[in-house]
Amino acid sequence: MIKINTYVGERIRSIRKARNLTQADLGEQVDLPQPYVGGIERGERNISLDTLQKLLEALHITPAELFREYDNLHKEETTEIIDRINQLLTSRSLDEVKIVETFIKDILSTIDRLKDAK
Repeated sequence: MIKINTYVGERIRSIRKARNLTQADLGEQVDLPQPYVGGIERGERNISLDTLQKLLEALHITPAELFREYDNLHKEETTEIIDRINQLLTSRSLDEVKIVETFIKDILSTIDRLKDAK
């Protein structure tokens, strides 16, 4: 799973470049030095919500626009894992696949019980 700092930094960099702004330009607009903006874009900085709001305003985007693709990253990762599991099962017999299915159902049932217990 991608860290949120990394995701936010990558999105800010992408949007900044699409706006033809340098890190120095963006930093000037939000009163931050260029090296700090670079640290944000590399996911090295844990920025405050106030700083995030300034960046969003300077880039003329909403929080929804910034995080628009965040859920899709996890969906893509989930799809990749399911595809790998499918590949593992493809060469197995029907009986083996049924055993794995039962095992998965048991594990998921246990996870659901643990969630409900919290």
